[in-house]
Amino acid sequence: MHDDRSLVEARLKRVLDERIRPAVYPESVPLDVAVWHAPGEPVPVAEGLAAEPEPIEAGARWGAPWGTSWFRVTGTVPERWAGKTVEALLDLGFDENMPGFQCEGLVHRPDGTPVKGLNPRNQWVRIGAPVAGGEEVRLHIEAASNPVILDYHPFLPTRLGDKDTAGSEPQYTLTRMDLAVFDETVWQLVVDLEVLGELMAELPADSQRRHEILRAVDRALDLVDLQDVGGTAERARGTLAGVLAAPAVPSAHRISAVGHAHIDSAWLWPLRETVRKVARTTSNMTALLEDEPDFVFAMSQAQQWAWIKEHRPEVWARVKKAVADGRFVPAGGMWVESDTNMPGSEAMARQFVHGKRFFLDEFGIENDEAWLPDTFGFAAGLPQIIRAAGSKRLLTQKISWSQTNKFPHHTFQWEGIDGTRIFTHFPPVDTYNCSMKGAEIAHAARNFKDKGVARHSLAPTGWGDGGGGTTREMVAKAARLRDLEGSARVVWETPAAFFDKAEAEYAEPPVWVGELYLELHRATLTSQARTKQGNRRSEHLLREAELWAATAAVRGGFPYPYEELDRIWKTVLLHQFHDILPGSSIAWVHREARATYDRVAAELGVIIEAAQRALAGEGTTEMVFNAAPHPRAGVPAGGAGAPAVGGRTRLTPREGGGHVLDNGLLRIGIDARGLVVSAYDIEAEREAVAPGRAANLLQLHPDFPNMWDAWDVDEFYRNTVTDLTDADSVTPGEDGASVRIVRSFGSSRVTQVLSLAAGQRRLVLDTEVDWHETEKFLKLAFPLDVHAERYASETQFGHFHRPTHTNTSWEAAKFEACNHRFVHVAEPGWGVALVNDSTYGHDVTRTVRADGDRGTTTTVRVSLLRAPRFPDPETDQGVHRFRHALVPGADIADAVREGWRINVPERRLTGAGEVAPLVTVDDDAVVVTAVKLADDGSGDVVVRFHEAHGGRARATLTAGFEFAGVTATDLLERPLADAPAPERDGERIAVRLRPFELVTLRFRRG
Repeated sequence: MHDDRSLVEARLKRVLDERIRPAVYPESVPLDVAVWHAPGEPVPVAEGLAAEPEPIEAGARWGAPWGTSWFRVTGTVPERWAGKTVEALLDLGFDENMPGFQCEGLVHRPDGTPVKGLNPRNQWVRIGAPVAGGEEVRLHIEAASNPVILDYHPFLPTRLGDKDTAGSEPQYTLTRMDLAVFDETVWQLVVDLEVLGELMAELPADSQRRHEILRAVDRALDLVDLQDVGGTAERARGTLAGVLAAPAVPSAHRISAVGHAHIDSAWLWPLRETVRKVARTTSNMTALLEDEPDFVFAMSQAQQWAWIKEHRPEVWARVKKAVADGRFVPAGGMWVESDTNMPGSEAMARQFVHGKRFFLDEFGIENDEAWLPDTFGFAAGLPQIIRAAGSKRLLTQKISWSQTNKFPHHTFQWEGIDGTRIFTHFPPVDTYNCSMKGAEIAHAARNFKDKGVARHSLAPTGWGDGGGGTTREMVAKAARLRDLEGSARVVWETPAAFFDKAEAEYAEPPVWVGELYLELHRATLTSQARTKQGNRRSEHLLREAELWAATAAVRGGFPYPYEELDRIWKTVLLHQFHDILPGSSIAWVHREARATYDRVAAELGVIIEAAQRALAGEGTTEMVFNAAPHPRAGVPAGGAGAPAVGGRTRLTPREGGGHVLDNGLLRIGIDARGLVVSAYDIEAEREAVAPGRAANLLQLHPDFPNMWDAWDVDEFYRNTVTDLTDADSVTPGEDGASVRIVRSFGSSRVTQVLSLAAGQRRLVLDTEVDWHETEKFLKLAFPLDVHAERYASETQFGHFHRPTHTNTSWEAAKFEACNHRFVHVAEPGWGVALVNDSTYGHDVTRTVRADGDRGTTTTVRVSLLRAPRFPDPETDQGVHRFRHALVPGADIADAVREGWRINVPERRLTGAGEVAPLVTVDDDAVVVTAVKLADDGSGDVVVRFHEAHGGRARATLTAGFEFAGVTATDLLERPLADAPAPERDGERIAVRLRPFELVTLRFRRG
């Protein structure tokens, strides 16, 4: 037989596009349309329905950026359509290639009841099946004219990302607004042909199955009368029945399809728009669940569920019913799908506390999995947190975006810093927006790394990012792929059902130890510095507020602010979403975030001040409140008292220019350029700064990545660097213990104050940058005379090590990485810590000096600022303030302690004298991260702590209050069934911890 494959395939494409798909709607009549444009922000549904609209015709422009327009569509079903299925086709001006990224709508009935959402791949509303003819149709569409930010030419700077700068030019053209007959037989034929055509394209050209499908498709097309598609569709379908009925081979890959709509809680739209995106999507999904009995839909992010409950009670009622039926599934157990690199220990824990508690309170459901398909890499401390929250599984997808190395597993055990392992799945379909295309299904089967020992994978199915969810076409395709020769088998299942099968078949999956580093989007550790500073500041203020409020409540009946703290925690957790905290959202999002963080700081400041005032009592004694987990100048951790004073710092001229700071512990040499040329540890007789090099060196790089401007920094940025060594002035500080440096470069200005406090082994660097550069990357470098093959980086509830060398492509790819409060480099017996109050991105490199002593220089660089122009063209313009400290002679214990010190400054009040801590621990390796009252309002005291140095710890925890009993709990403050009872001796608890082990204790007061 002659090879006519290309001929038949081309025929199929044209006939589908030009004849069969158009015949799905063979008859139509136009609807009458009128519109009312809301004058400002979105209005309540009742107001939109009551407004008086004005007529508008198809072809008219509508919708200022970020505006809301209420369309009223009316019409009458023609009598001649009696007995047929009729749908309204409502095209607001959609580009079908941009589902979730442009205008959207939510259809309401006249009484305000939501019907379903409209988006580029879902434009229909069922009127009747069948209709009687003569029905009056009246629908109202709440339409959002969200501008297209990420267009066909992506990453172009645009002012559309903020309502204040977006202008008023209409964004969309009203297109088709019709009533139409829906021919379901033709629609089914379309799905048949699409499934077979897509499958055929994935099969080997010489396979028997491919040619069987080709011949069947050819015969079916012969039977379609192109002038009467509807009249001949049934017989064409009959010809395809045989190839569609052929069962899959027994060894076929198994795919668990999970209905999904990954909705970014903010990104190229503001938070308020996400509230509406969630309502549109969930309206769609509850409607689809009613139509499709096999379909299952899963949604994560408790915050989004809470938005439905608060803002759309009618939709909430439908969602609750679908949850009760077991087909609308809460997933993930987190407040939002957060970034996991930058949130601090307690914040990461609270993501699960608040997420899981919401689903438990509302539905009595506790799920076992963390659901994070789009998060930009995963910190090494996360497995322990997931397990401590009562979960045991993780799903992610983003690792497939890594640029350099292909991850070796799809199903595996992920081991965290404390040894906790989490069963993890990384779907081989390589998308969290699967649409059931044949290419996607075939890719999942081919790509699956665990063949031979496992055969199940998961496919999150539905339009996401901006929402929309699963479509009826996807469900129809999945039905045909349930058992089809040549394809993987597809079945709708809940995430739990998938994980149960995957774990059952793969008893000993491979283990991945340490962080799941995404080899992409590294610049998200630096972009939008104010957002990151707001997060860090909020995390520590929340710790202080809980600590002092709990102490005051136990000591003197202070009213513990349960509701306020709950609300503020949820606000901070929301802003840790993986496009807010990483700095990859539009200007509007970050403008609002800055205002929110200021408001949070003010509210927490009031709580802290009130609690401390209640604790201080009346008196004139100067008191220092120490909220850090370590004693400070004689003031106990978590207590207050008079600080010890002593020692002094000398400031003298430096030979050759500059200044010397000396406090008897460190001697810091600052040259005439304002650079640190010596940081000498007097006791150890050891110099920290590498010979011939200078620390406190600001370095400026060009920064224009190949794509994803706010997200990415590409390695070639290092090829060009400008050292900012010229100083406008270098002058001694008036306090006699500091040096002030001013530099100008480009359009920007830097003012630094380098200070060495009496009795302290740390050089503090306060840096103020008035930043007005574009597409530049500002680093602060510390070349250290330390021979280190690895360095320690703080993460949640501990730290972990990364290599300083680049022996392999895996190590070379980590040229920008995340730390929390410290980075530490060391040789045996001596090291240096660099601590910070608000920065996350850094790089560490090493080189062997070619002359002189041939020693090793290990350079630690802090990432301060970037200036990408997409999606926010004014990213980080303006004044920024950073604080860092260089700690020569530091071991890990010093790094931990100094990291806390710089982030939790002491507070001073006058009062009666001392405040004893609620709890004390006699070992610095055991770090208390939270002291609070139990969330259930019982008055119990909850204390969370972990081993922070990476070794075994034996300590005594002493409670400074009477208690009737103590219980080990999970993060949700529930007793652990398998945990031994804590060893108690009066008010003292014996603590024995593994490296980095996390423990939560609940003290029942008595």
